[in-house]
Amino acid sequence: MAKTKYVYFFGNGDAEGDETMRPLLGGKGANLAQMAKAPLSLPVPPGFTISIDVCQEYYKLGKKYPAGLDAEVEKYLAKLEKAMGKKLGDEKDPLLVSVRSGAAESMPGMMDTILNLGLNDKSVEGLAKKTNNPRFAWDAYRRFIQMYGNVAMGVDHDKFEEIISEVKSHRGIKEDTELTAEELQEIVSKYKVMYKKEKGEAFPQDPKKQMWGAIGAVFGSWMNERAIVYRKLNNIDERVIKGTAVTVMAMVFGNMGDTSATGVCFSRDAANGENLFNGEYLVNAQGEDVVAGIRTPQQITKIGSQRWAERAGISEAERVAKYPSMEEAMPEIYAELNGIQEKLEQHYHDMQ
Repeated sequence: MAKTKYVYFFGNGDAEGDETMRPLLGGKGANLAQMAKAPLSLPVPPGFTISIDVCQEYYKLGKKYPAGLDAEVEKYLAKLEKAMGKKLGDEKDPLLVSVRSGAAESMPGMMDTILNLGLNDKSVEGLAKKTNNPRFAWDAYRRFIQMYGNVAMGVDHDKFEEIISEVKSHRGIKEDTELTAEELQEIVSKYKVMYKKEKGEAFPQDPKKQMWGAIGAVFGSWMNERAIVYRKLNNIDERVIKGTAVTVMAMVFGNMGDTSATGVCFSRDAANGENLFNGEYLVNAQGEDVVAGIRTPQQITKIGSQRWAERAGISEAERVAKYPSMEEAMPEIYAELNGIQEKLEQHYHDMQ
């Protein structure tokens, strides 16, 4: 009997999956694989997807993994490390990954994601030195502790927010981006004290333990209350859509400073179908910041930005000064992104 394959690699211009494999790899896993390989060959960060079959086995086995999965994940993690030229948990130049959900049917925001996984008390120092950007390294670490602590370990989100609000209030600042490296280091220390008090153990320092904790949290989120309710409200048949896949992929950082950004975009207007590339972005941020509502996102295109400013009653002079579009503020990045969205729409023959 042939051994069941549970893990599929993508990156470096090739992939083991493709867009036809949504029932096995989920929408995210299948589309990442398709984008990574020819003819699209887009700059997708490498990674691997653990199939929906594992999710089904996980629940059948009482929240345990099928035999052989650990060895297969280890093999594909080594392949990812080779592709990136970095190792998970390396003290001098750590590989950091995101761990993401992805069912065959889109369920936006219903399941869990963890970013910046692989950081610990030693690798954060190495990341700071390697990038010559201590503020970025400590910002990534405080985000990871908060996200992992909440999503994987169930620590109340508000307990983290109370700590960061207290530090900002002490200096009289409002934005997270105003925090210094030293203040972020202080937040990390306070996060770890609070985490130990809540969980009765120190925050995990072993990156492999972190990774399996995150994988379990994503599979666990398939049966969280909001995901169950979403499936019922949207008539998603659990006999057809049988679980979520888990994708582990190399991190790309939007929070490295004023030349980095994160955002969400569509090849057309999702509200009315107008053929206009549109979306929002935030400079020096990570994905959760866009949806958290703590900062005002900027528009991708100049025309989108002008329309937004008009609706918000903001003058053109103020818009250009405070809320420029990506097209204006980062023209080279915008041109590359615009080219990618055109390529995707031509391939899929639908709005992306």
